[in-house]
Amino acid sequence: MRKVSIFGATGSIGQNTIDLIARDPDAYDVIALTGGQNIAQLAEDARRLNAKIAITAEDTKLDALRDALAGTGIEVAAGREALIEAAGRPADWVMSAIVGAAGLEPGLRALEQGATLALANKESMVCAGPLMMQTAKAHDGSILPVDSEHSAVFQALIGEDMAAVERVIITASGGAFRDWPIEALENATPAEAATHPNWDMGQRITIDSASMFNKALELIETREFFDLEPQQIETVVHPESMIHALVGFNDGALMAHVGPPDMRHAIGFALHYPKRLELPVARLDLAALGQLNFRKACTTRWPALRLAREVMEARGLAGAVFNAAKETALDGFIAGQIKFTRMAGVVEETLTLLSAHTGLKDADFTLDTVLKADHLARQTARDIIEQQA
Repeated sequence: MRKVSIFGATGSIGQNTIDLIARDPDAYDVIALTGGQNIAQLAEDARRLNAKIAITAEDTKLDALRDALAGTGIEVAAGREALIEAAGRPADWVMSAIVGAAGLEPGLRALEQGATLALANKESMVCAGPLMMQTAKAHDGSILPVDSEHSAVFQALIGEDMAAVERVIITASGGAFRDWPIEALENATPAEAATHPNWDMGQRITIDSASMFNKALELIETREFFDLEPQQIETVVHPESMIHALVGFNDGALMAHVGPPDMRHAIGFALHYPKRLELPVARLDLAALGQLNFRKACTTRWPALRLAREVMEARGLAGAVFNAAKETALDGFIAGQIKFTRMAGVVEETLTLLSAHTGLKDADFTLDTVLKADHLARQTARDIIEQQA
């Protein structure tokens, strides 16, 4: 029986992971489930899977969680330290699906226990890719990508020589505004940005898809995960979201990963790897599908893509600054402090201001310096937003 933990259990990735595990409950011993404010869902899943411990990231929700699980024998806890402690509990396989930079420390702690980390938290690789890889290697842990694009690349590379890889192409749906006139974007609302044409995701990641900041993070993650040069990584808008990524080789061949927009494929692949087991996902009818379309990913419409390339070139702590500024700008947009089109400007100004910061420039790459860069970038981005308000 495999010991598994799910961090971010109440989000869309976590719920899809639970769906797969619940189909074969005798195969898994669920150690920890974590969530945020959705205490009812967290408690229901903890009961359903007989988890050893349930943790809410929200300290103020501890009593509600304790009440919801009273009499079950399931341990309860709350807060950041509780998340990190739970990540240190022995497990064979850990799903990292906490949204944002908050997922970094639990993921590192799981790797320190030698676990296989199924990584849906792309921010971990953006902020601290070298640290993630070094930690996995030092503790005999492993990282399997769960983003659909990176899972697709990983699968296409199985048995291949990386020296033969010329390029990697990750696809983007284009999000809610891919067909909007560019002049209309300035007045887009959070509610409009949070409606995705293909995927069922949470509010923040769906808005990131509309701004292409999600894809920007994925470009950086591709560089860190597969050790590619920035010029080897491309993105293209693919409205149908059926091709998740393509790998181009030095003989001119392109190997594509094709499948329906269902995250259970990437999750299931990571859960069962190196085996391929049957998954409850739709099978494509190519004749019914008819055609697949592709468009250029325009950096005028989506400046986040240009900023991602600058971050890939800069490396170091630029990824941590980029992500923290992005998260802060997103907070500002959701709160109505800035317009949709202003988010990229906040991120760019933060990157510029901190690029020569004496405490960050050429600093050793450690968890402490990553967290320092994250803190400084959030404060800088908040200041920029407040100055505009």
